[in-house]
Amino acid sequence: MKIELIQIDGRDGDTAYNLQRTLEAIASCKADTDLLVFPETQLMGFASAEQLPLVAEPLHGPALQAVQQAVCERDVAVVIGIAEQADGVYYNTSMLLTPEGIALSYRKTHLWPSERGLFQPGDRYASACWKGLRIGLLICYDIELPESSRALGQLGVDLIIVSNGNMDPYGPVHRTAIMARAQENQAFAVMVNRVGAGDGGLLFAGGSAAVDPFGRVLFEAGRETCRQQIELDLEQLQLARRDYDYLKDRRLLLPGTRIEHPDGRRELLIP
Repeated sequence: MKIELIQIDGRDGDTAYNLQRTLEAIASCKADTDLLVFPETQLMGFASAEQLPLVAEPLHGPALQAVQQAVCERDVAVVIGIAEQADGVYYNTSMLLTPEGIALSYRKTHLWPSERGLFQPGDRYASACWKGLRIGLLICYDIELPESSRALGQLGVDLIIVSNGNMDPYGPVHRTAIMARAQENQAFAVMVNRVGAGDGGLLFAGGSAAVDPFGRVLFEAGRETCRQQIELDLEQLQLARRDYDYLKDRRLLLPGTRIEHPDGRRELLIP
């Protein structure tokens, strides 16, 4: 599988600008790319309390429909994030969009302190199969809590994709975390972060990365805008799990109700 990491800047609360940059990235992807991954809340940025009611959209809102059309035109998939409006509340949501539609949707379960009071936390972890891999999504601060990745491991994921909005001085924290989360769950992990300045004096740390199931870094970006295609050697999954299997060897399981959907999605509800 070939994945493009789209490390990009953004404008908080400016959907038109962010959407245009997103569509340009999809249109210019390499011919053999399977999947593009964007930073956290790519389409709306980190909207303020005043902006959020104006820019948040439902899952099938106009911004996501535009991205879906671009995905179909290029016959690729994307992991993209929005500020989601649902039933009068807001979620920080990432989706795996394929030419067939929304294959997977995930609402951030662990909110950063500045998000609390704006967003509601999600109540479950989820995974779906695509192109022979079971994929799970996480968002930024989630990876600092090892139980989040372990929940995806418990759902059998081969690839953990993290949409990131990580800022200074916490870049080194996420570099350590993404390697550990891959190694301890014996899965590939891809993390794509934002760069540049944001509202409120934030300076995003970049450092997007791809890590193999042994915790080895395959690619690591700097602090500037960039895009990089990486190819996953799927044999590494079997090699990492050949002599021992952390998930099977555990003596403690995460609690929660597991749901198996007819379309192959798996969910673990947070108790």
